[in-house]
Amino acid sequence: MQFPSRGPQPTGIVFDSDLGDGVDGVLALALVYGLEGKSEARLISTSTSKANLKSAAFADALARFYAGGVGRTAPPIGMADNGKLAADTPLLDAVLDKKTGDGKPVYPSGISKRNDTADPVALIRNAMTAQADQNCVVVLAGPATNLAQVMDLAGGMELIQLKVKLLVMAAGRYPEGAADARVKADIPAVRRLLAAWPTPIFAVGQEVGEALPFPGASIEKDFAWAPAHPVADAYRADRPMPYDAPAPSMAAALYAAHPDDFKLSAVGAVTVLDDGRTRFVPKPDGRIRYVTVDPEQKDKVIQSYVELASAKPTARQGGRRGPNNQKQAAPPPPKEP
Repeated sequence: MQFPSRGPQPTGIVFDSDLGDGVDGVLALALVYGLEGKSEARLISTSTSKANLKSAAFADALARFYAGGVGRTAPPIGMADNGKLAADTPLLDAVLDKKTGDGKPVYPSGISKRNDTADPVALIRNAMTAQADQNCVVVLAGPATNLAQVMDLAGGMELIQLKVKLLVMAAGRYPEGAADARVKADIPAVRRLLAAWPTPIFAVGQEVGEALPFPGASIEKDFAWAPAHPVADAYRADRPMPYDAPAPSMAAALYAAHPDDFKLSAVGAVTVLDDGRTRFVPKPDGRIRYVTVDPEQKDKVIQSYVELASAKPTARQGGRRGPNNQKQAAPPPPKEP
């Protein structure tokens, strides 16, 4: 039995990050939820390459917050398991340890042990498998560990080539520069990714994040609709206010949906040096471009950062998140302690 087509699906985004190692990844994930609220994209997989329960729990709490308070089951969250849990960060502690006046979590999560998380490699594979061909974009906002393992699955390369349109990675500096912590965290994995990933790759370097920071003034103004907002609390906890946060992961997430807001280098290849530095070399037969800032679009990009990351959650309609417009009532936000 065939069912009538619902028309083209929005691009499915696989989001893999080191959530908790700085607020940039948090802001990028919030931006993806904002894109979903406008039906410009769908978040089909969320995973962390950080073997840390609070990293996964934060992703789960954020998913519940953006679910719109309608009782929808939170999707599984993938978490890397290297046998040793990483240390918590002040950002994660500030959000997940926050309590209401009666001692309940302000931002509830269903993750408290390893078995509450999913295998990130299987999660990403299954998310890709469920997509229409060439309707998936992968946003990497952390080490390449999980994605390299997806490549190593039986049939993994063929699946990626069939389902994935492009990979946008927030890592490195281009055309060259100082070492990036996300690259240094797993140099073998990022080398394999850059050498063998079978789709076009668009690299967003730290220099883009520094040129297009998220404006800290937005936290007190644009997130004020919620008495308690996990993104705002994470931002305040990451470093002393006020500050503007370098946002390469936000730029990567925005590029996935709005590539015309940026400029690109020529095609080429990227070499990863032993100390974690990246070096781009133009090559006519290359598959990699690095993203650059379009000065004429700078204000527009930062405005998009703010509007998308601070957008109110919207309830799903017919199993899908509805358009984010003012006629639709926002759900009640969590209460401050």
